[in-house]
Amino acid sequence: MNDKTTPAPGKVQIHDPFWSEYVRLVREVMVPYQWEALNDRIEGAEPSHAIRNFKIAAGQEEGEFYGMVFQDSDVGKWLEAVAYLLETKRDSALEEIADGVIELLALAQREDGYLNTYFMLKEPGREWTNLAECHELYCAGHLIEAATAYYRATGKRKLLDAASRYADYIADVFGTEPGKLQGYDGHQEIELALVKLFHATGEEKYLQLSRYFLEQRGSQPHYFEQEWEKRGRTLHFPQLSMVHDHPYSQSHLPVREQTTAEGHAVRLVYMCTAMADIALETKDAGLLEACRKLWDNIVNKRMYITGGIGSMEQGEAFTADYDLPPDLAYAETCASVGLIFFARRMLELEHNSKYADVMERALYNTVISGMSLDGTKFFYVNPLEVYPEVLGKNKNYNHVKAERQGWFTCACCPPNVARLVASLGDYIYTVQGDTLYVELYIGGRMETVVQGIPAVVEQFSNYTSDGTVRLVVTPEQAGEFTVALRMPDWCDEARVALNRETGVRHGGNEDGYIRLTRSWVPGDTIELSFSMPVKRMKGHPLIRHTFSKVALQRGPFVYCLEEADNGKRLYQLRLPLDSESTLGEEPGFPEGIRTISVPGKRMQPEPGWGEELYGSSSSLKSREVQLKFIPYFAWANRGIGEMSVWIGEEQQR
Repeated sequence: MNDKTTPAPGKVQIHDPFWSEYVRLVREVMVPYQWEALNDRIEGAEPSHAIRNFKIAAGQEEGEFYGMVFQDSDVGKWLEAVAYLLETKRDSALEEIADGVIELLALAQREDGYLNTYFMLKEPGREWTNLAECHELYCAGHLIEAATAYYRATGKRKLLDAASRYADYIADVFGTEPGKLQGYDGHQEIELALVKLFHATGEEKYLQLSRYFLEQRGSQPHYFEQEWEKRGRTLHFPQLSMVHDHPYSQSHLPVREQTTAEGHAVRLVYMCTAMADIALETKDAGLLEACRKLWDNIVNKRMYITGGIGSMEQGEAFTADYDLPPDLAYAETCASVGLIFFARRMLELEHNSKYADVMERALYNTVISGMSLDGTKFFYVNPLEVYPEVLGKNKNYNHVKAERQGWFTCACCPPNVARLVASLGDYIYTVQGDTLYVELYIGGRMETVVQGIPAVVEQFSNYTSDGTVRLVVTPEQAGEFTVALRMPDWCDEARVALNRETGVRHGGNEDGYIRLTRSWVPGDTIELSFSMPVKRMKGHPLIRHTFSKVALQRGPFVYCLEEADNGKRLYQLRLPLDSESTLGEEPGFPEGIRTISVPGKRMQPEPGWGEELYGSSSSLKSREVQLKFIPYFAWANRGIGEMSVWIGEEQQR
């Protein structure tokens, strides 16, 4: 195992032609919008009641609990996003609102540290009786993550102290000692949160508690069935069978023995993130190997080209190797956020660009597809093909939407997108020993320390438009270290120039990085130019849904066809083998983002088919058409219509 790798210290200020607008949307639109939603002030949107639940628990209002059993978690994720925003730019008005929420949470917290409005208001006295379904530890985890982020951003301890009291109480309840519950969470989240609490406080017991929850999962006999019997065989979600479907919650085997991605996709990647955390902190080689096996199965056999995971609506789950139907895809936004968490931790364990490549793929496609270009509407599910005429009629597609929603009864995805984009600076660089790794090419400024030398790194990026990047490295004093530049998996060749010298072509080293080792002096400049062709991507031959089809990709973006540009019946379109593409722009899309136009064909039946449903004599004719592809993240921003990522490729005869 390599030396410990950590996110580069210092705050990253993002100034980027593409990402600055997303950060602005989170700060000025999403976080205020979600605050209104949490307070039930969005006309026509699903009510949240999340803040009111806490007010009732704190004795400030009368009423009953409303919402999903995990409604508290939306407040935790909102607070976490606020913390990341405050870390990069102080905002006294926003901080005052957040401080008020924290005061409310502290008032609602019980004396013993417990804090969960569902059980406090709706089922008092039944705490910890339904770990399989009722998300107590999941909600606790999001509270803890918010607390550690807010403490890091502001130095204020009120929420951190409340979260620590809650974690101490959980440690008193759970464990292998006599008199303690030997259970574990149904929805993984507490595990990775406890590692963050360990980092914030230095308390080793939180790290050990996280490890306990991981190691206890999959133990025999099954704890979820034991507690089900004990509470009289009642179920909170009878339609999901969380108690008996052990793969659903990854409790079918001990985590070290799991080799395939099973069950609920979000739970799986949250669990893997915590496994990687513990492997990193404890240098547990066996746990690292388990992470590698699960990573390989997800990425090489069960991931969509967009970085989406989870191919089945039932259980929001993985299915089987190479089963990746584009029209039935679940690909929950939260699952891709979790995949990015997992990828980031794997980079900290062992530096290989394959982890950052997946991190980038999920980020630029599924995650930002999860919100509209104006930041006010959201996708929970991210299909790769949509045919609106069957939606609302065929129950198999009940999870698929042709337009983004204002809010959800289960509103986990919007705040997850907000907290990820708000913390994006944590994903751009890492430092390991004498090496500064550039993982993502996102413009901005960072202060860091490499090989004991304080340094400022400024990145000026046109990565999303033309693949060019300039980095200016300014160490406090001259010193030798390495800058490692990730070679993206979509790029065949990069040209690298140092201090305006003639550029040198690179294909990347075996681990996927271009390493520049020298004695750096203030103002040293690296110029990168990544080749950015339009690529025809194909799926593995065992993916039956994409056989003989292609998807277009340029740079980090996967593209799709929309009815708005290509008319109805996208399934009739074909892409000739030798068609050459041209780039264009679309009004209303982010600056510098290109559309792709390609000569293609539309296959249609000969005239005279008539009313018969089936026949044997009709043949197809083709006509020349101009196909227009847009980046997948931008679909469904121009009205309801068909969409498809994959298109049939017409082979030469």
